[in-house]
Amino acid sequence: MSSDIEIARKANMEPILDIGAKLDIPFKALRPFGHFKAKLSPTWLQNKSKKKNAKLILVTAINPTPAGEGKTTTSVGLNDGLNAIGKKSIVCLREPSLGPCFGMKGGAAGGGLAQVVPMEEMNLHFTGDFHAITSAHNLLAAMIDNHIYWGNEQNIDLRRVVWRRVIDMNDRALRDVVTSLGGVANGYPKQSGFDITVASEVMAILCLANDLSDLRKRLGEIIVAYRKDRSPVFCKDIKADGAMTVLLQQAMQPNIVQTLENNPAFVHGGPFANIAHGCNSVIATKTALKIANYVVTEAGFGADLGAEKFVNIKCRKAGIKPDAAVIVATVRSMKMNGGIVSKNDLSTENIQAVQQGCANLGRHIENVKSFGIPVVVAINHFVSDTNAEIEALRRYVADKGTEAFVCKH
Repeated sequence: MSSDIEIARKANMEPILDIGAKLDIPFKALRPFGHFKAKLSPTWLQNKSKKKNAKLILVTAINPTPAGEGKTTTSVGLNDGLNAIGKKSIVCLREPSLGPCFGMKGGAAGGGLAQVVPMEEMNLHFTGDFHAITSAHNLLAAMIDNHIYWGNEQNIDLRRVVWRRVIDMNDRALRDVVTSLGGVANGYPKQSGFDITVASEVMAILCLANDLSDLRKRLGEIIVAYRKDRSPVFCKDIKADGAMTVLLQQAMQPNIVQTLENNPAFVHGGPFANIAHGCNSVIATKTALKIANYVVTEAGFGADLGAEKFVNIKCRKAGIKPDAAVIVATVRSMKMNGGIVSKNDLSTENIQAVQQGCANLGRHIENVKSFGIPVVVAINHFVSDTNAEIEALRRYVADKGTEAFVCKH
């Protein structure tokens, strides 16, 4: 079997203008970045606002394990499957971060024959959205320091500046730093640090904003520091919201690419689910809902975190609700939740560990059903899974009153 990157490099990609044509997107509404990726015009998007929404399918999962569950792979495969049976479907995903890409997790474009391409470009700089978010975030940090240096009109307490800087990389050495060393010309020394770009509040805001005016309003409400009387200082107080919005103008436009089967994919935004809502942008999802019949999207982590944030944060802000949910589970993850510690033991049949780990899946099924959303379970089949293990997992799902489907990508 070829590796993911080998499969992606052999992909027979269609020009992005042809992919747009499948969605009736005119040439003038696309801003191409090369031959195989593009951004969508905000003007064209506004004209689709009155059209009826498509069916929204949320893909979530059990608790993530080191074995990997394949949530993005399942999302892409489901989208390809819907298109294969004649349904007009779009998959909406988050953009990968360079930190995980160069870390243990790797890329975020799916896997096997269910990938989004161009995979390497998407996993690296893509269309520059993350760079724009990094620049906007750090512009605010620079303007805070500049405000203090030139008189501190807002009476900011230097000990209570809460806005740190960001970089889209896992750089442990920058987590805690002291800035403004070097004397009077460089300002007042203070403790600060760097977070990863996907943990930026700017990232979360961009992915919840409906348009540029909404984006600017949300940016203006960021608390950047506190005064000595403990009252908050907002981004708009130091007049940084307008400049930040200008930097983010192009980043607000959804990105369109394609799957290996040449089906449309929107890949836009990427807030982490452990500190934010862990979903792709509202504007990309709402756009897809207006130009397709089905929209497949995913939420970070498991249904006890990502799906709940998707429903309670993103859906409430966007005024949408999933019509169905898919929970991705694997025999391997059941084993790890059932007591298996080493990944080296996952290829050995262990029915008892599968049965014990199913309790985790059961709670996730309950979580999704509590929102009144119909749910099915997608069993991501690995080559090491035995028929007996698969059957044990299917029986448990059936006992929970839910249907399970075995997926081989």
